[in-house]
Amino acid sequence: MMRSGVIIRRSPAAADAVVHLLAGGGLLAGLAAGFAAWSGGPSLFVAKVLSLYLGLALMVIAFLPSLRSHATFGLANRITLMRGLIICLLGGMIADPAAPAVAWGMLGLALLALALDGVDGSVARRRGERSAFGARFDMELDAAFILILALLVWSLDKAGPWVLLSGLMRYAFLAAGLVWRVLARPLPRSARRRAICALQVIALIGCLAPVLAPPLSAMVAGAALAVLATSFALDTRYLWRGRTRPRAKQRYSFAPSGI
Repeated sequence: MMRSGVIIRRSPAAADAVVHLLAGGGLLAGLAAGFAAWSGGPSLFVAKVLSLYLGLALMVIAFLPSLRSHATFGLANRITLMRGLIICLLGGMIADPAAPAVAWGMLGLALLALALDGVDGSVARRRGERSAFGARFDMELDAAFILILALLVWSLDKAGPWVLLSGLMRYAFLAAGLVWRVLARPLPRSARRRAICALQVIALIGCLAPVLAPPLSAMVAGAALAVLATSFALDTRYLWRGRTRPRAKQRYSFAPSGI
């Protein structure tokens, strides 16, 4: 944390990022309070949302060293941060009973977060704002988004507790890499991983729709989970079988299975 503090003082982009985090926190507090008033939700909703945002802000601060070569936080990262605000709002709805209007609102927020996920990368490429910070920020939000969607699907009784594996599998893979270092090696970029990540998100969002009820919702979530598990198995086999091969000079993805 001390190192991040030095980076903030010396880097205009890092200082700009902190300004955006503070502004984002204020905006999120207003949105959460307005949503709670509209939906008649529990008083803890705002506190849950802001607690999640605190975790997001600490994550961003931890990644700031990789942003120091840039002049500003950048439009692409601002779009990613906006997606983070939406994901925090969705996280605040976990374990709360959802009235029909709230359920549709939840679905709308999830679809908006999904749409923004396709915008930030395009903006970064078009404006020359691509960075290791932006890639890591986007990836971690993808992982958090899937975990929160899985928790929402479970809390709404659309699927059993097994659906949480959709969000926990990536973190279990990272934990396994601490034990078996071969699993911590970077993976080459893969269209298959990106497609499966998108499929997982779309399937879980679909399960949130009030018109999709069990057992059909459980079948949709289960099929997506099976595809995700297969992808992780393929990545595990690739890393394990390649532990004795020399490393190739190629571009790598931060995340296993596109998450």
